[in-house]
Amino acid sequence: MDLTRNKFSGQISSIWKWRSQIEAIRVAGNNITGVIPPEIGNFKQPRELDLSSNHISGKIPNELGESTSLLELALNQNQLSGAIPSELGSLINLEYMDLSTNRLSEPIPEDTGDLVKLHYLNLSHNKLNKAIPKQLGELVHLSQLDLAHNLLKGNFPIEFAKLESLEELIISHNNLSGPIPNSKAFQHASIETLRGNKGLCGNFSGLDPCSGQKQVSKKGTKIMLIILLPVSVTGALLRMLVVLFFRFQARKRGSKREVEMNSEGLLATSIFDGKTLYKEIIQATKNFHDMHCIGEGGFGKVYKAELPSGNTLAVKKFHSLNQGETADQKEFLNEIRALTEIRHRNIVKFYDFCSHLRHSFLVYEYLQMGNLDNVLSNDEAARELDWNKRLNVIKGVANALSYMHHECLPPIIHRDISSKNVLLDSEFEAQVSDFGIAKLLNLDSSNQSMLAGTYGYIAPELAYTMKVTEKCNVYSFGVLALEIINRKHPSDLISRISSQSADTEVEMNNMLDQRLSPPTDEVEDKLAFTVTLAFSCIRMNPQSRPAMQFVSQLLSN
Repeated sequence: MDLTRNKFSGQISSIWKWRSQIEAIRVAGNNITGVIPPEIGNFKQPRELDLSSNHISGKIPNELGESTSLLELALNQNQLSGAIPSELGSLINLEYMDLSTNRLSEPIPEDTGDLVKLHYLNLSHNKLNKAIPKQLGELVHLSQLDLAHNLLKGNFPIEFAKLESLEELIISHNNLSGPIPNSKAFQHASIETLRGNKGLCGNFSGLDPCSGQKQVSKKGTKIMLIILLPVSVTGALLRMLVVLFFRFQARKRGSKREVEMNSEGLLATSIFDGKTLYKEIIQATKNFHDMHCIGEGGFGKVYKAELPSGNTLAVKKFHSLNQGETADQKEFLNEIRALTEIRHRNIVKFYDFCSHLRHSFLVYEYLQMGNLDNVLSNDEAARELDWNKRLNVIKGVANALSYMHHECLPPIIHRDISSKNVLLDSEFEAQVSDFGIAKLLNLDSSNQSMLAGTYGYIAPELAYTMKVTEKCNVYSFGVLALEIINRKHPSDLISRISSQSADTEVEMNNMLDQRLSPPTDEVEDKLAFTVTLAFSCIRMNPQSRPAMQFVSQLLSN
């Protein structure tokens, strides 16, 4: 029985005939609420039970452990709370179990030794606490184990060395300490799977050695100098730091991009001829005349520059960096730092920068359609941005954020995802722009920061915690996705959701931009699924929001 990704609501009835011969029940991706009835334990035949991506609350019933024929159990992306029942250890045939992204608490039960056939176990994004039970080391067929984003603490059980089949072990964002296991899962692991545990040590890039003696390399000193330097630097010192930064990056990558400063105080990278590029941009914009201005913000203005070579560039000119404007200095350096290393099809291409005594600017690829806010505000352009293109824009932004969160080291938190900071090319492909207030997460700090971003897209918890996490971007993405589908910022809808304990039910027709023709049934199903996913991204509790990697994967399927 497959009812996946529909609009079913209400509760799972306790009068269902659980003794039927149905072997698989799939009700994922709906609006089911209420609790899982204990009568489900009478259902002896199922091999698969998938209730994921709903709004089911309450506890996981102990009786579920009586369904010993289960091979797959998926209860992820709900609002389940309480402890994981130890009775689930009786599911001796279970091969796949996903309880992630709920509100489960208490320790992981020790009665797991009988789950000998288990290959996949995901308990991430809950509130599970205390130590990892050594009994998990007896699950010899386990190939993937995800315990990330919990409250686990203590050392790894030595029994983990027996998990020879384990290929992926994700333990990020806990309170774990001590040496990492000497197991196959860590031979090709990345720091992404470990970060957020202050006490971990071992012979692994990004971790302190277990001897307790920190080894700081010269290149590490240089990069930290740039990242941690106070923002009250002068313009001259700022240019000096940019030189150091780019030389360090060039050596690290073996790149030909070098930094040059001439006698006139012009600083640029030699990927272009710095002096020539500077003069061409000045001429193309008529010394940054307003007639060539295509955008404006608190940092300065963006200009369109058509060069003699035929190339068209977008030039982001900052206010003077030599007169003590520390916020502008920080934004200039921040954007260079964030964009130097990243390369992704959904992130605007950064070509170069120039820092001069008179002008300081960043040089980007010019995108013909401008920003998404302007397109949605223009009736003709908005109609050209049809439903499939809008879904593709949402997917593109999700892919970019997933890349920044999960593939960049350190992770990059944009902090200002909005329709004004998403640019569109001639094919309406989305590219995230404006990294001026982006934050590179420091894995060894609380990552607290002043409130920043565009009003209406800022995650509500930032107002009282000031702690920057990936979930701040997730919230902004959810707001943006709803705006793209509806054309308007969903402020009223968000207010209704935040004032109620349960998710607000919304008619799909009320969510659609009425300027477009009604979608086909197939496209409407995709839109409904995207809206449901966006709602999960704007949940008030940051821990209940999905990871962008998960969102990106769902939108790509």
